Amino acid sequence: MLVLRLGIVQIVHGEDYKREINRKEDVTVNNPVPRGKMLDRNHKVIVDNKPLNAITYTNEGASQKEMLQVAAKLAKIIDQKTDKVRERDKKDFWIIKNPKEAKKLITEKEMVLFEEKKLKNKDLYKLQLERITDKHLSELSTQDIEELAIFRIMNSGYKFTPQIIKNDNVSREEFAIVNENLELLPGVNATTDWDREYNYEETFKPVLGRVTTSSEGLPAERIDYFMSRGYTRNDRVGKSYLELEYEDILQGKKEKVVNVTDKAGELIEKELVSEGQRGKDLILSIDMDLQIAVEEIIAKELWAAKSSSGTGLLDRAYVVLMDPKSGEVLTMAGKRIVKDKKTKEVYLEDDALGNILNTFNVGSVVKGATVLTGYKTDAIYPGKEFDDRGLQFKDTPLKKSYSYLGTPNDIEALKLSSNVYMFHTAIKIGNGVYRYNDTLNLDPLVWEKIRNSFASFGLGIRTGIDLPNEQTGAKGANQPIGKVLDLVIGQYDTYSTMQLAQYISTIANGGYRMQPRIVKEIREPAMNGEQLGPVYISFPPKVLNEIGMEQQWLDRVHTGFKKVMQESGGTAYRYFGNAPYSPAGKTGTAEAFYDGPLRKKDEPLMQTMNLSLVGYAPSENPEVAMAVMVPWAYQGNVDHGANKKIGRAVMDAYFNLKNGVKQSTEEE
Repeated sequence: MLVLRLGIVQIVHGEDYKREINRKEDVTVNNPVPRGKMLDRNHKVIVDNKPLNAITYTNEGASQKEMLQVAAKLAKIIDQKTDKVRERDKKDFWIIKNPKEAKKLITEKEMVLFEEKKLKNKDLYKLQLERITDKHLSELSTQDIEELAIFRIMNSGYKFTPQIIKNDNVSREEFAIVNENLELLPGVNATTDWDREYNYEETFKPVLGRVTTSSEGLPAERIDYFMSRGYTRNDRVGKSYLELEYEDILQGKKEKVVNVTDKAGELIEKELVSEGQRGKDLILSIDMDLQIAVEEIIAKELWAAKSSSGTGLLDRAYVVLMDPKSGEVLTMAGKRIVKDKKTKEVYLEDDALGNILNTFNVGSVVKGATVLTGYKTDAIYPGKEFDDRGLQFKDTPLKKSYSYLGTPNDIEALKLSSNVYMFHTAIKIGNGVYRYNDTLNLDPLVWEKIRNSFASFGLGIRTGIDLPNEQTGAKGANQPIGKVLDLVIGQYDTYSTMQLAQYISTIANGGYRMQPRIVKEIREPAMNGEQLGPVYISFPPKVLNEIGMEQQWLDRVHTGFKKVMQESGGTAYRYFGNAPYSPAGKTGTAEAFYDGPLRKKDEPLMQTMNLSLVGYAPSENPEVAMAVMVPWAYQGNVDHGANKKIGRAVMDAYFNLKNGVKQSTEEE
């Protein structure tokens, strides 16, 4: 019987058993590659990849004991940071290092319960952890803690996936010694890693975004999203703004390797299936030379205004420059004055993101939209005049312009910045009639009419810029109805500097609301030493909507805006009257309430003044549009004109750089 059975096993099923013993398994691993670069519109590299010496570990089937042995050897060679080691890690490690002592932490009674299956393995382990004291942990030496820090990383990754043990300040000596002892350190490799390198240091850095570190890996809040797209837990990914928005482009094509193992899980061979390719490059619309020049202007004028403003509230200023015909953002700059809580040092920090994240009452810069809305709703017509005498409503303070301006028409109302002209326009849009000392009655739909019209210019809605987290602004309540008069002079709803740039671009280009863009095109990685690869995607200008205005209406507003800056009496003539590039635009001053970082929780709101400016040039065929915002600029009557000073210097910088004129610096 035994002989017969043995014959069946060997002859009948022998080949099947042999195949089972020799069975192989394929484990595919995707190895990450360097990210794509970011370059400005003139192809100057802004963000690159900096090579780093790195020590890595790949678990190719090692047991826990074998990994501990490697970690112990490696801890003697390299200095390893231990700041990520938690108390729980130390307890787990103490149990591994002291199995006999750990066993003594369990009583005989508890072991009986375990054998009777009334306690589980995890219950015993939990009891061991609870009974490990500080005295036990003090037995772990500094060398042990370094070994633990290394072991944590080794034990955290997937099989056959390289884990970065150290890539920060790996010394030449460490790198060389590891390289020389690879045979004694199975799974360890001395290789090259990368880190993001910023060629312009902090300039524009918040907008460029951040990449997670190898120790951070995938952000916890988006781990499912990335895992479903083939990422591994320790992959570095874009965490904010451009790095996040264009993650799929910048990440690149991972190297694919198949690890062939036997049934026992032992590695037999590796096979390269496809080579990796670093991420594609982003060509930004930003001109970094212009960006730097504008930031220097903001810094200079912000400090000057701070010293003369008569208020401690002023702490920031913003500028956006845009090509009005394409929507390409040429500059997106912002600076904020901050104080170090510990050292009390006051310094400037980059706040370019404030152009899309912060919204304010902007004042009279919106009056171009008000006049055009008046034309479109038949509330006014080209050449319509209104007496600029203040309006007195029942139980309401007099609503007036900054001084009596006579009887201006639509063009003069823009040039002189008449509030009363805009009030009359709003009343007509709401089908109302002004009567001295009477109650104002308007069609409730007036809010919808004006806001919808403003939105067609980009005010109060998302501009569509290719950056996350854009804010649209706050809308005031629709009651009392008289507040609509504040809406049409920019002192009710709040807008961002980017919205102002889109709004003035829409007027400058003849009525087309263009989508603002930070990324101009995407390029394949460069080959054969070339700086740029072929174009992968080019983003053409995108019209989001037309405002539906007649050309003669636009011409009237263009003329009014030109007079603001080029004709005596215009509110910006003092600053722009001698500019050689024929500027046009509109100034703004808004009464507002301070809600910045210095405001205490239960403190009443303080009244302050916001300054703004929008413009474009040349007036006849605009090539650049500008928005300037200086919130909480002053209190009282100390108008330092920071919006106009910044605007003039910024426009000068644009045309000087375009014409090859060297910019003067603060040092010069």
